[in-house]
Amino acid sequence: MKQVFLDLFNKWIRRPGASKLLEWLEGTDFFTAPASTRFHAAYEGGLLEHSLNVYHVFRAKHFEEGVDDPESVAIVTLLHDLCKAGFYTIEMRNRKNERGQWEKAPVYAIDDRFPYGHGEKSVFMIERFMRLKNEEAVAIRWHMGGFDEAVQGGSFALAHAFEKYPLAVKLHLSDLEATYLHESRDKEAKT
Repeated sequence: MKQVFLDLFNKWIRRPGASKLLEWLEGTDFFTAPASTRFHAAYEGGLLEHSLNVYHVFRAKHFEEGVDDPESVAIVTLLHDLCKAGFYTIEMRNRKNERGQWEKAPVYAIDDRFPYGHGEKSVFMIERFMRLKNEEAVAIRWHMGGFDEAVQGGSFALAHAFEKYPLAVKLHLSDLEATYLHESRDKEAKT
């Protein structure tokens, strides 16, 4: 899967700073981290799998030839959850085994060393290496849609973002489908 990601990244993302971003990514746990602690793709390599799923859903269902820029699509789909690199840790917790006995088991836990939000943190991290177009930054910022805590307070920013930037709507739809229709909640459910 990592090679698929690298091939897509190198094929489509050509702007200045992309190679430095990829070099930085290689030094993180991006390719081995989970996508969540317990919701979707909560297993080793889940973040990589999720990023590729979002890319493939977008290309299969939402990409419009002559309308969507393939580089922008690759950037927003492959990097929308960059904020999850270095975000998880493993800790031991008590769990009942199949015999009903308590035992220590490793679980993923959040270790957010830079609490800057979700989408906005990904935008910030990407822009340390390469500039994003406005529509790319907005799409990544709002990819969580109504699940974002900033929306729950009654902000209309999400609605305005979706009205102005179709790329943001398409990324959100692709993220939802990948998360809820293509990814399992745990490793056992995958097999």
